[in-house]
Amino acid sequence: MPKPEHMTKEIFFPRRKSSKRIVMNELFCDELFQHYPSSLDLEDLRLTYINNCVLNSFLNYHTIIMNALMIHAIRRCSSQPQTWKTFLLSLAVSDVGLGLVVQPFYTLLLVNWLQQNDSGCETIMIFQILGNLFSTASFLGVVALSADRFLAVQLHLRYLVVVTHKRVVAVVISVWVVSGIVSLLTLWNLYETQRLIRITGGVIGLLLTVLMYTKIYFVVRRHKIQIQTLRLQRGEQTCSMLSFDRLFNSVSGTFYVYLAFLVCYLPHIISLAAIKMNGSNISLKELFLYSLSILYLNSSLNPFIYCWKLRHIRCAIMDMLRSLAWKRNRTSN
Repeated sequence: MPKPEHMTKEIFFPRRKSSKRIVMNELFCDELFQHYPSSLDLEDLRLTYINNCVLNSFLNYHTIIMNALMIHAIRRCSSQPQTWKTFLLSLAVSDVGLGLVVQPFYTLLLVNWLQQNDSGCETIMIFQILGNLFSTASFLGVVALSADRFLAVQLHLRYLVVVTHKRVVAVVISVWVVSGIVSLLTLWNLYETQRLIRITGGVIGLLLTVLMYTKIYFVVRRHKIQIQTLRLQRGEQTCSMLSFDRLFNSVSGTFYVYLAFLVCYLPHIISLAAIKMNGSNISLKELFLYSLSILYLNSSLNPFIYCWKLRHIRCAIMDMLRSLAWKRNRTSN
């Protein structure tokens, strides 16, 4: 027999002295627990908890290891511009943060629900803040990385004059400051403001990246035709041709990172929109839990994309792995 609605809320929110802050937090918690399950949902979501625990435990290890290797490889790679490497490092740091902090937190929540314990509103709120911090930093990092490659293609020889290392560092710091402020709006009872900022910023960011990649496509296509003509005429590669090849690979790598981001974040956006429009039910909670795991998958995919598209990073990682294997063999002998 289902429990009355007021009794269910009492599990999550013990009654305290009323104040404006507590009332607003309870409104936030009411909406929060439309997405997250309670102990009452165990029988319906047991398999979902187990599947997500296994998936996140597997992804967690690979996210940390691969992004740590990426950070070391980017620092060692001297053939790429320092500005672009700074954006890559910022994106890799946000991915490591998801692997080190958010994914283990999510796994602990899943284990807690499997043990039929309800996670308090404060616990879920902390999880939301940490998740928002790193996911917002990842999104802004992808947009900044796309803008950097757009300027590299558009400005060409003037790129290093306009896009200086100091300006890039300022942009990266701004990305993390904005991400921190947006994620902390929940603590100041500005949840609606936070949602408005995230939706507006997300739409603007997606539109900008679509416009930038459309422009990049036509510029790269024109340059590619010109370079192919020069190759046929001269029969050899010039420095400008090699430079264009490196630029083209970095642009295509960034584009695939952008596509992976969209694919991994789309199920989460769909689940949030469905719950907002139709209210909460078991099927939508199940979709929401799986969408979080798919979202975290994005942090594991980025290193593989750069290893695939960027030869210098791939070679740097292979050298590190060979060095580690050689040291291990030497120690064992």
